[in-house]
Amino acid sequence: MGKETFLARQPIVDAEHRLFAYELLFRQSMAAVSAQISSQLQAGVEVIGNTLCLGPDWLLQGRLAFINLDEATLMSDFVCLLPPHHVVYEILETVPVSPVLIARIRELRQLGYRFALDDFVCLDEYRPLLPMVDFVKLDVLEQHPEKTVEIIAHIQRDFKGQFIAEKVETREMFELCRASGIQYFQGYYFARPENLASKSIQPGQLAVLELMNKVRTCEDLGEIEEPLRRNAALTLRLLRYANSAAAGLRKQVHTVRQALAQIGLMTLYRWLALLLVTANPTPTNALLARTAVTRGRLCELLGRPRLDRQAQDELFITGLFSLAEPLMEIPLARLLEQLPMPNPVVQALVHQSGPYAPFLKLAEASERSDFAQIARYAGEIASSPDEVNVAQLQSLAWTEELASEVAPTAVGLATPEAGLR
Repeated sequence: MGKETFLARQPIVDAEHRLFAYELLFRQSMAAVSAQISSQLQAGVEVIGNTLCLGPDWLLQGRLAFINLDEATLMSDFVCLLPPHHVVYEILETVPVSPVLIARIRELRQLGYRFALDDFVCLDEYRPLLPMVDFVKLDVLEQHPEKTVEIIAHIQRDFKGQFIAEKVETREMFELCRASGIQYFQGYYFARPENLASKSIQPGQLAVLELMNKVRTCEDLGEIEEPLRRNAALTLRLLRYANSAAAGLRKQVHTVRQALAQIGLMTLYRWLALLLVTANPTPTNALLARTAVTRGRLCELLGRPRLDRQAQDELFITGLFSLAEPLMEIPLARLLEQLPMPNPVVQALVHQSGPYAPFLKLAEASERSDFAQIARYAGEIASSPDEVNVAQLQSLAWTEELASEVAPTAVGLATPEAGLR
């Protein structure tokens, strides 16, 4: 099951109110209106981790992310998890300026990371940092406007970057800041922080997603072998499945390379898809997992007399992933961002259109025993209710066999290592 991920983001705009960036803020819950921070390190790591989980492309929409860092987070390896072109790291005013800090900023700048000084005040200790940062943020709510103008004039000799006025709450303050030469603005006058939540894809699921993407784009089994060998759990499951699929052959499968040669890329893709959708379901969605597998199999069987092998496999994926959202508790759009699929599959899943849509709608009608819809969609694919009935019984039997061959647990399909064809 996905872990609940929380963030808030507040826009940073230019003088024409055009979106320039977002500041990403730590939140414990969807209802939180401010951060309750017991550990700055935890807050910084959570924001970085949640940005990764939510997906920088979706979250930022091509804009920069400003993220607060305390000293411990800045010195940690976590800061290198986000790509440099996405982020500007804000050095909090509580971070002491030291030779170690200066060396760390230089190191990260060489990797392409940019920096801002948060809540800047005119203290001589900050002067060594000014040539190294790209932005200076000024809290215009906590100080008199004349002080803001004074700070800008005072540091422009050493600072060649751009200013951001934060906590801008009125039009008058915005106009005054703009007249003072400030380029960017943030505050309630423009927008309050927007809380975001998402079920994040967990590390085990990410490993499967990455492999599925590799399988779809590569033609050489060797490109798949090394990532599989690095994942012990997946290797064990793959060998178990390959030996099950090779039942009746004299030679057992003992290596990842032998397993891949035995089953081939398309069957590997189907096996990974089953693993992704049905692995570790909760007791409440065990039946849903069985329904997803049965639906996928039914779509595939209905396609056998009508479409080629690749299309049959894509029909299986269509039926299986039609229930991925409730099973994985992740929006389908987010899943498709991380796992690009063939256009006919996407058309059927997202738009209920395209060549695979009648197969999926027919499978769904069969689950409901909706005879009018069965007749309608059977006609669309040149099938008959009798053929659909036989295929549904075969699909149910296949799913039961799949479950029985993998030492069934209390939650149903735990590991899809049974025969896939």
